[in-house]
Amino acid sequence: MGWLELLKPVVAMLVFDALFAVMTAMVKKALADGLNHVVLIALRQFVAAVLLAPIAYFKERNLRPRFTKEIFAYLFMSVLLGGLCAQYLFFLGLSYTTATLTATFSNMTPVFTFLIAVPLQLEAVVVRSKAGLAKIVGTLTSVGGATLLSLYKGAALTHTASSVQDVTAKGTTSSSSISKGRWMLGSILLILNCITFSAWMLLQGKLTKKYPAVISSTAFMTFFSSLQAGILALTTQRHLSVWLLRGNMQITAVVFAGVGVSGIGYVLMTWCIEKKGPVFTAGFMPLIQIMAAVIDLFILHEQLFLGSVQHNCVLEHSGDELVVVDEGEEG
Repeated sequence: MGWLELLKPVVAMLVFDALFAVMTAMVKKALADGLNHVVLIALRQFVAAVLLAPIAYFKERNLRPRFTKEIFAYLFMSVLLGGLCAQYLFFLGLSYTTATLTATFSNMTPVFTFLIAVPLQLEAVVVRSKAGLAKIVGTLTSVGGATLLSLYKGAALTHTASSVQDVTAKGTTSSSSISKGRWMLGSILLILNCITFSAWMLLQGKLTKKYPAVISSTAFMTFFSSLQAGILALTTQRHLSVWLLRGNMQITAVVFAGVGVSGIGYVLMTWCIEKKGPVFTAGFMPLIQIMAAVIDLFILHEQLFLGSVQHNCVLEHSGDELVVVDEGEEG
């Protein structure tokens, strides 16, 4: 029984990582099909709220503490950070880059969680100890890796069938489909997402101590963030047509993101934060990169890159064969 209790948070975070990786790939396709970022947030959060509200009402009716101004303030900031800001930055950064790079930047979440937790005295670091040195070296390594990824895209490590079709149709490889400027902007947005998400996780660590009804707090967050995103979408989008979901991919992405991640996934994550703390929970985020890379390569047929300094190649027809012509390097 003791081992089972220790394994529960691990299994919960592995499930969350898998759900998040699948959602990242699906949302990438939906955004490419024209789905609006803010509308996506509003709809997915509403779907999650509809799912969680009845469960929270019946399951936690005797667990919910009395609603106070302090708890309301924590919930409001939780909604603002995790429900709206972090998601908006994430989806916007995703639209400018790839699902693999977006998941790769999740490696920064434990780093920022650790860096924010130390001055708040939520995490202790003894510099002269081996554990303290390991934390510092790991932090610097992660920051350096993320900086390298944002500045260096590089040559494709894979060559998928879809990339050949894209070359034939457009005259250039998919390695040049994302401009350097968009890649850099997307990287900056993803870093800001990591900072915001890390702050949200630490806030959740405080909130779960004052309001231990995990499903109820997640239901509140999804409902109010849906309202916030809806108001933002109505004020920034002139045409109501942006609310219409077109095609199976957009519908599937919204439902899966709402039920799988905002619903089930965020309940699991919040529960892990309550049991093991935000730093432990954030430590599982890098696994999303591996899962997303597999999905990116074998399902979305995206190429995997070495960095942002890339060979611009075009394919020219030579008889019945395609000949690769190197046009040099960028960056």
